[in-house]
Amino acid sequence: MLGGMLGRLASRAAVVVLAGTLVMSSGAAMAASYRSMSCSQLWYARNAIYADNGYCFKTTRAIRAFGRACYPPYGRLSRAEQREVDLIVRWERRKGCR
Repeated sequence: MLGGMLGRLASRAAVVVLAGTLVMSSGAAMAASYRSMSCSQLWYARNAIYADNGYCFKTTRAIRAFGRACYPPYGRLSRAEQREVDLIVRWERRKGCR
């Protein structure tokens, strides 16, 4: 599953899904990728990180995208994952998403 793959890669590379394609990048290239993403793509990228960490989603949208499976660590993120989520959230705000 994509979620399992994201967790294994998150510590060394950022992973983003663009139009169904898995794209791996890091640093400035990742910021450029986020810049070009739609609000929906940013939402998916952010929540995929949580899904990979077993978050128990409650919204219909998230359950449809990631399922109902939740497991330890129940959405707890590593420092690197939290930094990535924070970066995505900043881009969501810049674009007026949410």
